[in-house]
Amino acid sequence: LREKLPILSTPLPLAILLFLQAKRCTVIGGCGFLGQHMVEQLLARGYAVNVFDIRQGFDNPRVQFFLGDLCSQQDLYPALKGVSTVFHCASPPPSSNNRELFYRVNYIGTKNVIETCKEAGVQKLILTSSASVTFEGVDIKNGTEDRPYAMKPIDYYTETKILQERVVLGAHDPEKNFLTTAIRPHGIFGPRDPQLVPILIEAAKKGKMKFVIGNGKNLVDFTFVENVVHGHILAAEHLSRDTALGGKAFHITNDEPIPFWTFLSRILTGLNYEAPTYHIPYWLAYYLALLVSLLVMVISPVIQLQPTFTPMRVALAGTFHYYSCEKAKKLMGYRPLVTMDDAVDKTVRSFHHLRKVM
Repeated sequence: LREKLPILSTPLPLAILLFLQAKRCTVIGGCGFLGQHMVEQLLARGYAVNVFDIRQGFDNPRVQFFLGDLCSQQDLYPALKGVSTVFHCASPPPSSNNRELFYRVNYIGTKNVIETCKEAGVQKLILTSSASVTFEGVDIKNGTEDRPYAMKPIDYYTETKILQERVVLGAHDPEKNFLTTAIRPHGIFGPRDPQLVPILIEAAKKGKMKFVIGNGKNLVDFTFVENVVHGHILAAEHLSRDTALGGKAFHITNDEPIPFWTFLSRILTGLNYEAPTYHIPYWLAYYLALLVSLLVMVISPVIQLQPTFTPMRVALAGTFHYYSCEKAKKLMGYRPLVTMDDAVDKTVRSFHHLRKVM
């Protein structure tokens, strides 16, 4: 056997060990929406997968589960020991209003991930960031990764994602064989999505999806979950000491910007709900939302409310925000695996239980 493998400069058992370790990874947040899809694609590509999460959300005999607190090195270390690559996609949902939780998980927890990776001998850390780290509520058209971080982030979730991305990219240290990169998806959707589609349908049931904010022509990126996972895996496989990926962030999109209201309408009509038809000027919607926010702030000492009509959501619904993924195409060979048409069809079919009975 050795004669047939003359290129191996290390003893065969060690070479096999190194190969096996290279195909061993941990998905932090692997029981979440993106995390579960990540686990499935990694297994399909021959990886051995550990999952670290606060709770176990599914069963799979091919996966080793580790449960614990992201901020505890004692909890996290066993999940990272012996693996070469860590995918960090754990985060509270952006719709949460818990500022302390955002800071603890996205920033403090990520710093612990970095230190524990180093302690455990992990070579590569791939972070799930967000394209919104450069968004301030005004139009972004074909935005590139060299845009500066937002000085006025649209919400506290995004503020902590900026802190998170900075600390991960700053930890890139090829001299110590610790390599990092960040993937910036935008508008992730797909089967088992617990946020976008269920929230949209719930709003439609309550009669809240009748109005289009603005003229309805603002293009945005919605990115199918399988394409987001594909971008993460490509980043891990192309990341090495001598590549330009290290310490950098990359947009991963469907590469098909679509009018925001067209996308929502396709989901709604696909599930037998009416698409919004009436228009409200963007400026009017924004200032109405601002007024609501001020009123909520005034009465907050007496009554705790969490309004859904906020300036941030108006900005997301009424402005252009789509991003170039040319850098990912050039440096890691990224191409979307699933087109927007197929992605919408797959998503609608997966939510048949939410379909309105006609």
